Amino acid sequence: MAVASKNIPAPDLVQVRRALLSVSDKTGLVDFARALAGAGVELVSTGGTAKAIADAGIAVRDVCELTGFPEIMDGRVKTLHPSVHGALLGVRDDPDHAAAMRTHRIEPIDLVVVNLYPFEEVRASGAAYAAVVENIDIGGPAMVRASAKNHAYVAIVTDPEDYSAVLNALEMNTGSLSLDFRKKLAAKAFARTAAYDAAISGWFADELAIEHPAWRAFGGKLENVMRYGENPHQSAGFYVTGEKRPGVATARQLQGKQLSYNNINDTDAAFELVGEFDAARIAAVAIIKHANPCGVAEGASLKDAYLKALACDPVSAFGGIVALNRKLDAAAAQEIVKTFTEVIIAPEADEAAVEIVAAKKNLRLLVTGGLPDPRAAATLVKSVAGGLLVQGRDNAAVDDLDLKVVTKRAPSEAEMADLKFAFRVAKHVKSNAIVYVKDGATVGIGAGQMSRVDSSRIAASKARDAAEAAGLPEPLTKGSVVASDAFFPFADGLMAAIEAGATAVIQPGGSMNDADVIAAADQHGIAMVFTGVRHFRH
Repeated sequence: MAVASKNIPAPDLVQVRRALLSVSDKTGLVDFARALAGAGVELVSTGGTAKAIADAGIAVRDVCELTGFPEIMDGRVKTLHPSVHGALLGVRDDPDHAAAMRTHRIEPIDLVVVNLYPFEEVRASGAAYAAVVENIDIGGPAMVRASAKNHAYVAIVTDPEDYSAVLNALEMNTGSLSLDFRKKLAAKAFARTAAYDAAISGWFADELAIEHPAWRAFGGKLENVMRYGENPHQSAGFYVTGEKRPGVATARQLQGKQLSYNNINDTDAAFELVGEFDAARIAAVAIIKHANPCGVAEGASLKDAYLKALACDPVSAFGGIVALNRKLDAAAAQEIVKTFTEVIIAPEADEAAVEIVAAKKNLRLLVTGGLPDPRAAATLVKSVAGGLLVQGRDNAAVDDLDLKVVTKRAPSEAEMADLKFAFRVAKHVKSNAIVYVKDGATVGIGAGQMSRVDSSRIAASKARDAAEAAGLPEPLTKGSVVASDAFFPFADGLMAAIEAGATAVIQPGGSMNDADVIAAADQHGIAMVFTGVRHFRH
């Protein structure tokens, strides 16, 4: 049942006379505490926070003096007490609340500084179950929520980055904080506890293998406010979740201007694709434009792989994203900068390569420290009107699949290698996806069409254009192999690939017309392999 409001107006300015500090992250704590004490604010604190303040020679009262009760149970119970929560929740202009505070000798607290146990960090470290549970904060979120609810009288600070803003506001208002400022702090505080609880509930769901919990929450921390979203009239922000997967969210940017919304989306697509290729086996490069690959290749070196990838569609590569599965070296960097490129992302970059890229001041260079694991499980979220679509990451890898030859002719060893390559790439192409590959490089890609036949024809058309630009007598789809992300519902899509010159096909199978498609392949001497797994990507 809802609690009725007494409609007591909140004061604009509240004098800060007493502050309670209890923090896990002690960044900037001593300087902040010293500034508060210098402004005449009485400091109350707990445990390690109180010790850090006292060791710096700053006067501080232990919270036990307020509660009259010691910390117990290894510090699990210290602030969960009426003397603390009454001080936070009391409506001071309500006569009944004020009387209760006087009767029970509850001293009001005007400023609360709390950041929470590092649950997200401990979880990400792979700690044991008991250690993760021990880092679920209880008293901290309770104080944060109480203070935020009663922002009419209490200011709540949950982020060390806000310390300077609080001190500036106190100075501007001669020791007081305004209602508008307190509201903004409260909004941030509730968002923090919401993200914290989302991380905890998500961890429990993972630990207990609950695929679809009755309630699902997701949280993240603002990393950047973008200049705009997909288009200039759309606002956008970039939030990070704390997942330690190597990629654009965890990368270190060595140079270049701020990433845009589209840069982040495309760079993520590029690096996830290049992560499919084992760096210990061979060098690989992916070039992405509008979240679709326009060229992917393996090679003896990154330079070799890049040139093969670029040859697939040099027109679309202009203004694209380049992802590499090995340390960026000078030879590869020298080739990449010859074409206008928005972003380069790689596990590492050597000094010579960094110097080469630095000559292009707007070109972003990101290093990640590693490659994403294509087999790792994760939860993906997409918003729809009024809801969220939640699914697991597509972590099927072609090398793990039970491939089945369904035609009279089996693919040669070279064809099979290219078929696997093509299916790796098709996994990262928007449906309907058709990918032609020859000698470890894409030679034609058709993406995002409503008809699989159209994707086949578009890919073949691009291959003809690329051949013409390179002065070749015929497109490289002649003698290539082809991958389809889903089954061919009819033989027409296969026939389009055969017309383009494909000699072998890899596809999931599973159509009602599989027999007709297989018969068409046999009629034309084409080898066909079924994967049993499809890679729709929308």
